[in-house]
Amino acid sequence: MTAAEQAIQSLRRAAEFNRQDPYLAGSIMEFPSYGQLVMTGDIHGHRRNFGKLQRFCDLEHSPARHVMLHELIHEEPATWDAADTSYELLFDAARWKCDFPEQVHFLQSNHELSQLTGHEIAKNGRIATYEFERSIRRAFDREAPELLFGIAEFIRSLPLAAKTATGIFISHSLPSPRELHRFDATVFQRTVSEQDLVEPGSGYLLVWGRYQTAEELEALRMLLGCDFFICGHQPQEQGYDVLHDRMIILASDHNHGTFLPIDLSRRPTSISDLTSRIRPFAAVA
Repeated sequence: MTAAEQAIQSLRRAAEFNRQDPYLAGSIMEFPSYGQLVMTGDIHGHRRNFGKLQRFCDLEHSPARHVMLHELIHEEPATWDAADTSYELLFDAARWKCDFPEQVHFLQSNHELSQLTGHEIAKNGRIATYEFERSIRRAFDREAPELLFGIAEFIRSLPLAAKTATGIFISHSLPSPRELHRFDATVFQRTVSEQDLVEPGSGYLLVWGRYQTAEELEALRMLLGCDFFICGHQPQEQGYDVLHDRMIILASDHNHGTFLPIDLSRRPTSISDLTSRIRPFAAVA
């Protein structure tokens, strides 16, 4: 079996596991009130941090631990014309899901979604969606079309959000304040449709939103029945930021990247209960 065939098999199996995730209800995952959930920020092909994450999670010996991944592709290029090899991390993540289908979970994100829908997205002066596909075609030649189809199938299987029994809502991002009036929260109650994933669908609005205000977070808190939000999407040079004592933004795609182990049995009473648990990848051997 070639490397491409192995990757295709992993992507298709992982997509099926995503659709059959025991914690999935509609397009949102609902976690129990025990164990631990390790939440990451955007990874963007940062394989060193991904390897550290796998070592920290040690899922083989930690059956009550879950891990949440999102924004895996479109890496920071070493040079302007360098290949985008973030597909390697995507394949590794799919294999991890296959190895631990009830512990490894994913969220839909704007970069994966753009790759699926053909929505051009620029990063560091390059069209990231084009460079990603071009790099796969160069690396895998005649096997590339089937591999790209497998990637699309995997991305299409990703849920939109997750929530804990302790009042934490988790998603790649949240709608922008000016778009909140168009956002339909019933999208979480059903299987996502193609219309949900393109503008102005609610899945699209969810993963692309930025610059949330205190008023918007309060409105979303009431709408979604939660106390705190954990997201990625908005770059954080120091690894994380806190908005309005309600929202944590994590970044996992650089040397100052962080992740957040969440105690699923304990309801946080303040945002500091969560930020005190944030860990830098640099501290993981």
